[in-house]
Amino acid sequence: MIKRQRKSKFSLKIPTQRQDYWLLFATIALTAFGVLMVYDASVAEAYRDFSDKFYYAKLQFQWAVVGIVGLIVASRIPLVFVKKLSLSFFVLTILLLVAVLIPGIGQKVQGARRWLLIGNFTLQPSELVKLSFVLYLSNWLEKQQKAKPFMIITGIILALVMAQPDLGTTIVVVATGFLMYFISGAPLMLLGMMSLGGLLAGTGLIVSSDYRRERLITFFNPTADPLGTSYHIRQVLIALGSGGLWGVGIGRSRQKYQYLPEAPTDSIFAVIGEEVGFIGASIVILLFLFLLYRGFKIAQKAPDRFTQLLAGGITSWLGIQVLINLASMVALVPLTGVPLPLISYGGSSLVTILAAIGILINISRQKA
Repeated sequence: MIKRQRKSKFSLKIPTQRQDYWLLFATIALTAFGVLMVYDASVAEAYRDFSDKFYYAKLQFQWAVVGIVGLIVASRIPLVFVKKLSLSFFVLTILLLVAVLIPGIGQKVQGARRWLLIGNFTLQPSELVKLSFVLYLSNWLEKQQKAKPFMIITGIILALVMAQPDLGTTIVVVATGFLMYFISGAPLMLLGMMSLGGLLAGTGLIVSSDYRRERLITFFNPTADPLGTSYHIRQVLIALGSGGLWGVGIGRSRQKYQYLPEAPTDSIFAVIGEEVGFIGASIVILLFLFLLYRGFKIAQKAPDRFTQLLAGGITSWLGIQVLINLASMVALVPLTGVPLPLISYGGSSLVTILAAIGILINISRQKA
C-alpha cells in the first residue's frame, strides 16, 4: 500500500494581510490635486515660454502615471529583493551625484548643478538619493549603530549635495538620517552631541555663502529689501493673505501671474492658500498629517527591524519635507527651495515619492 506523503508545515510564501488602502487613498488624492494645482499655478509661465498653458500640467500628469506604476510595482515586489538591492541602488545614486558635478554632463541652471539630461528626460539625482539613503540606512542600522560609519555615510551625501549646491535637500537627508538613527535605538547622549555638531556645521555653511547669508538676514528682517532678497517671501505672504478664510476661488490667483517666484514648484502652497483660503489649505495639511499617521502606524506594526526602520525612514523623510516647505511658506524658517511632496511640479520628486509610498504599502501587507 502506498503511503500518503505528509504536507510540509513550512512554506516559502510570505504571509500577508490587507494593504493600507487609507494610505493609498490619501496618496492618490494629493497626487491628483497636485496635477490640478500645477496646471493652475503654471498657466501663465507655460503660455509665456511654450505657448501652451497645459505644458507643465501634461508633464506632471505623465510623471504621475509613471509614479503610480512605480507605486504598484514597489507595493508588490518582495522586500527581500528590495533589501538586497539597497547597497547597489545607494552606490548608483552616489555616482549620479558625482556625475551632476562634471561639466558637460550635469546641467547648470541658475548657478546650480542639480540635473542630468538623459535624452528628453531630466533627472535630479538628489531626489533619488533620499530614497536610496533610507533604503541603505535601514539595511545597515538593522545590524549595527556605530557612530563613526554613520557619520561618514551621511557626510558623503552632505558633501556631494552641498557641492551642487542644494541646502534644502541636504537638510532633508541629514534630518532623516538622524531620525532613523534615533529610531534604531542610538543613545540619546550621542544623538545630542551629533545634533549639536550638525547645527554648528549648518551655521558654518550658511555664514560661508553670500546668498544663504542674505536669506537668513531676510528671514529676520523681511522688509529689508522688498524688491531684492525679501521679494520672494513677501509675495508668498501676500498670496496667503489674499486668500483669507475661503480663498479667491480655484483658478483666480493673481500672484501666479509673474508676481510669485517658483509658483509651480517650491511656492505652490502659496497659490493653494490664495485660491482655497485657510479652510482649503488646512484640509490639504490634514491630508498630509493623515498620510504621515498611516506611515508611522505601518512602521509600528512592521514585522521585523528592517521594515520598521524602512517605514519609519520613509515617513520621516516625507514629514520633514512637508514641514520645511510649509514652514518656509509662512516665514517660520528661511526659504530653502524644498518642494511640497506629491504636489509641487517635478518628475524626479513625484516618481521617487510615489515609489517610496509603494514600499510603505508593501510593508503594510506583511504579517509578523
